[in-house]
Amino acid sequence: MKKRITAMFCTLLLLVMTLPAVSALEGEGRRAADLLAALGVINEAEDYALSEPATRNQAALVLVRLSGKENTTGSALEYAVDQNWVTVTSKLGEAVDADEFYASLFRMLGYTEFPEETAATYARHIGMASQAYTGSLTRSDLFQIIQDVLTFPAADGVKVIQKRINQGLCTQATANALGLFDEELTARQIADRYTSAVFCIRSYETEKDYKNQKPTGEASGFFISADGLALTNHHALDDATTATATLVTGETYPIERVLYYDAGIDIALVRVSRTTVDGVETPAFATLDLAGTKDLRPGDVVYTLGNPLGLGLAVSSGIISDVNRDVENYDLPMVMNTADISHGSSGGALLNLYGRVTGVTSGAYTYGNNMYLAVPVDVVLELDWTVEGQPLAEATAEYLASLEEK
Repeated sequence: MKKRITAMFCTLLLLVMTLPAVSALEGEGRRAADLLAALGVINEAEDYALSEPATRNQAALVLVRLSGKENTTGSALEYAVDQNWVTVTSKLGEAVDADEFYASLFRMLGYTEFPEETAATYARHIGMASQAYTGSLTRSDLFQIIQDVLTFPAADGVKVIQKRINQGLCTQATANALGLFDEELTARQIADRYTSAVFCIRSYETEKDYKNQKPTGEASGFFISADGLALTNHHALDDATTATATLVTGETYPIERVLYYDAGIDIALVRVSRTTVDGVETPAFATLDLAGTKDLRPGDVVYTLGNPLGLGLAVSSGIISDVNRDVENYDLPMVMNTADISHGSSGGALLNLYGRVTGVTSGAYTYGNNMYLAVPVDVVLELDWTVEGQPLAEATAEYLASLEEK
């Protein structure tokens, strides 16, 4: 009897343990729905029906409301079709597909260059989506997608929420109260908005290693221009003849050229190809803005984004310990902080509270606790980003030759 009670208790415990995850998922959709209702994008009087499929009709209505054109003549679907935002007009009561909806969303925002058949993946790729969406969407998915888009710029560079304010559809006070213009970001917001701009580096010392897909090193990097300029540590590539950058979406691109490198400050400015190793081109990459360290002070909150232990992209948080720490083997004072990094995080981004890059994560004191080091990006702000640079293999050979001369 005791065994039976114990078994029943364990079963109930396991069931209870699953509830927070389900509630959390439902909570995300409800929070998004409440926010959209406050902005007039969805009707507060309507049943949110978060777990129900988002039909093509419903998706078209939300799209038109978001654009501020709901009061035009005819139905929302007719208007969306006339504007060429919506191209699928059959089976309107069925659930809308993620790629289909994101393609409509891109068109509504004025974008013309995007992969139609993989629009949802591309949205994650450029930071429009905070998570990966595939297959049929629920109403919860739909609301969370729109919530993400509010702080994303349309093709003309103006954020969607600002467009609604400009149209008189929402007040600045309401948007501020909802946190849509908050400058200080949480770790969750950093991860949602900026992980797409960071990538995992796999480096190979020989062509044979590359052909056999046996990397000799793993590190991190991040984009600073939409056409593929990126930063990493010099030591992440110093022995590599070939290297690749793998995004959070799983796409892998060759690292083609080195525009600038300096072993003394452990930094490299590189160009990543806009064509994947499988031959698929991309219109653009998500990017991070550089802020430098001028306004950084001990005690400031910072975040890191990188590829610890080669396990995939991750976020951590901490505070600045010192902004000018002299460290052996580095030619510039380093930024010391407590945001956790590990092997593989080299070349990742150290972000300030506003999501701007202050440093490139580089290392740590071996016998210290929470004493992590980042290279200030101030020097990068002074570089000429328009130079052609040289192929990675040539830059490696040049560096190795300089070591032999010494």
